[in-house]
Amino acid sequence: MKVYRRYLAKEIYAAVALVLTAFLMLFAFFDFINELESLGKGGYQLQHMAMFVLLSLPGHVYELAPIAVLIGTLYALTMLARHSEMTVLRVSGLSTTAILGGLAGVGLSFVLMTFVVGDFVAPPAERAAKRLRLEAMAQVVGQEFRSGLWVKDGASFINVRTVLPDSRLEGVRIYEFDKQHVLHSISEAAEGEYLPPDKWHLKNVAQTVFGQEQTRVSHVAEAVWQSAINPEILGVLLVMPERMSVAGLYRYIQHLKDNQVKTQRYEIAMWKKLIYPLATLVMMALALPFAYLQDRMGAVSAKVFAGIMLGITFHMLNGLFSNLGIINSWPPFFSAITPSLLFLLTAVGMLWWTERR
Repeated sequence: MKVYRRYLAKEIYAAVALVLTAFLMLFAFFDFINELESLGKGGYQLQHMAMFVLLSLPGHVYELAPIAVLIGTLYALTMLARHSEMTVLRVSGLSTTAILGGLAGVGLSFVLMTFVVGDFVAPPAERAAKRLRLEAMAQVVGQEFRSGLWVKDGASFINVRTVLPDSRLEGVRIYEFDKQHVLHSISEAAEGEYLPPDKWHLKNVAQTVFGQEQTRVSHVAEAVWQSAINPEILGVLLVMPERMSVAGLYRYIQHLKDNQVKTQRYEIAMWKKLIYPLATLVMMALALPFAYLQDRMGAVSAKVFAGIMLGITFHMLNGLFSNLGIINSWPPFFSAITPSLLFLLTAVGMLWWTERR
């Protein structure tokens, strides 16, 4: 039994590594092409583009892991079936349950890899990539403190208490300094909404202007603030929920609850971070029925194409149920687990059908 598991592991690891490498090269090429339009802006040069693409790869590894495992396992098992090796294993008394157990043992390494990359490697790598890009383009970069988000914009410093998922701001303070670096005014706004390409619509604004002899305070219901700050720059400091670590998501959810802010999107993201690595096991189970079909369903290329379509479908369903969960206020666990559960039921149905045949 140990011999066949080692053999399965060797074939599957090689196939998955090949598929994942091919996908990463393809996505790296697309990222590089996409960055060409930014080449030459500020100090953004070719070496910055290459480093940005390189730092983006861990995020792609995390997103593509289940799809690569599905296609790689499907290809490896199909090749074994084509050479009648799967038939030999079954004739020797190996049941479908035993083969699934062997695949699960192999798949645990993929589960661990996906979780580690998604939780410990991809989030800091993406932050570093965005920070590198913005610094090279001479755009503003800030830092997050306990008092909120601090961002420098020319001679002004902006403090934002909360950045909402739709890029709206709450609790905005703008500290403006003159050319002699003396504080000129402080503006406070309850809310801020972005107006492309370079303005913010502020509500309930109170401005304090410091003169040489007196201080003047004014209040207006609305005001327009022109600034180089935009949602993309703020996104550097607050990573998208899908890119945050489980621990970071949990802490941020507690922070939002303390401030009575909706946490639906972040709770779904946290459950997805926990469930998504397990999808690699589901994909391996889904690949097994294709090996049983042998050549009656066409060539290996046709089965690999079917695997690609299934992987794309899973990726689309994963995003769809997340959005539906937010819109319809579904339980976060249900929104996160439904795509994997649907594919698991599909795998069970296909295995039952092939066994009956």
